[in-house]
Amino acid sequence: MNILVVGGAGYVGGGIVDKLKKNHNVTVYDSLIYEESYRKDVDFVYGDIREQKKLLPLLDKCDAVIWLAALVGDGACAINPELTFEINSDSVKFLAENFNKRIVFLSTCSVYGAQEGLLDESSTINPLSAYATSKVKAEDYLKDSNAIIFRLGTLFGISDEFSRIRLDLVVNILVTKALTEGKLTVFGGDQWRPLLHVIDVANAIDHTINLKTTGIYNLHYENFKIIDIANAIVERIPSASIETTPMKFQDARNYQVSSEKLFQDTGFKASTNLLQGIDEVFNLISNNRIKDVSHNRYSNQNFLEEHGVS
Repeated sequence: MNILVVGGAGYVGGGIVDKLKKNHNVTVYDSLIYEESYRKDVDFVYGDIREQKKLLPLLDKCDAVIWLAALVGDGACAINPELTFEINSDSVKFLAENFNKRIVFLSTCSVYGAQEGLLDESSTINPLSAYATSKVKAEDYLKDSNAIIFRLGTLFGISDEFSRIRLDLVVNILVTKALTEGKLTVFGGDQWRPLLHVIDVANAIDHTINLKTTGIYNLHYENFKIIDIANAIVERIPSASIETTPMKFQDARNYQVSSEKLFQDTGFKASTNLLQGIDEVFNLISNNRIKDVSHNRYSNQNFLEEHGVS
């Protein structure tokens, strides 16, 4: 199968490309917002998703497209909401109108916002940010297409050997803080997050790319309270301590999800556990494999605030 991975040079794309290139012909299309180069041994086209004339011939040649390209994260998308909708939503409308074969699209469980109980795909959505709202709009554009849409949980862990790691994700940043500062500051701590190792995104796509299954699916490994994530990290790094504060955290999201529908319809279930992700980041940081963990390139929001995107 000829697969076009749009936005395939990033944190999520790294593992996806590695997985798919074993059995498919993969082409990566990316603007390298956060990267200086692309060094993988696959076909690569440098370009922006808004360059429609450049994208069209690539779409014509492929059997399936995996659409990863987006501005990601509440803080990053709040910098320029108009641009967020142009990149995250309008580009997906173009895709739906110009490609009628297999589409894999990555959305987010952030669309659920703050709700009680265990949420499935039939639950009410409650987007609290431009990021989540832009993904809802993109989902709507794809409703009549041959698309499988994954609402991803909160990612953690390491994707591959080349792509930059994100240190603005709750597990990854808490491990980093535990190692570099000796403490983890937790705001409240009772907020729920559905965690998902970034490699399980690749595993889910590889499992479903040849299926005819379409529609929206939650994709997560397990629901954790943030305080329980912190406790698991301190068990691994006992020299670190947890500081809890009742101060309200600016991120109001709080939700638990079920991914049972995905398992029932496709047989896929995420299996990479929290401890593996903790160990991955622990080994990376403790072995001094990142020169400066505070560098802006490891945070979507900080990088875009400094460099912007247009």
